Amino acid sequence: MKTAWQHHAAGSRFPTGVAWLCTATLGVMALTGFGQMPLYNRYYLSDIPGLGWLADFYVTRNIHYVGAAVLLGLLFYAAFDFLLRRRKKLRLTRSGTLRLALVAGIVVSGVLIVIKNFPHVYFNDAFVIGLNLFHLAMVISLLAANVVCLIFRKRWAAPA
Repeated sequence: MKTAWQHHAAGSRFPTGVAWLCTATLGVMALTGFGQMPLYNRYYLSDIPGLGWLADFYVTRNIHYVGAAVLLGLLFYAAFDFLLRRRKKLRLTRSGTLRLALVAGIVVSGVLIVIKNFPHVYFNDAFVIGLNLFHLAMVISLLAANVVCLIFRKRWAAPA
């Protein structure tokens, strides 16, 4: 059995800066995503000094869009890094495949939500509600899967 250092030495992890940027981006995305619902104002969290911006839908939406752009950039970086450099040395684990499917669901539903916000695009109301619920369910599932994988030390990839 390999130690954590041997896994790191085998190149199974991204550089620390990329990992921290991904974690910070996901945190900002979760914070601003839940800000799209009127939770922070309803439960008086926006009354805490310095957090008033959480109650402003347009501010949280714009920050969420910037976070989505950063997250897409990180996803493309990870995909190309895996496909071009690490594919022969690493393989996705089952937990990595599950989390990748959840991320794909989030990205696809998020792109459809952005398209829905264009002025000349119309989606059926039932579809929009279902899309929003699907997006939220995928996000909550990813957060739960990441917590479980953190607790049980499940990795995205393992040596091939």
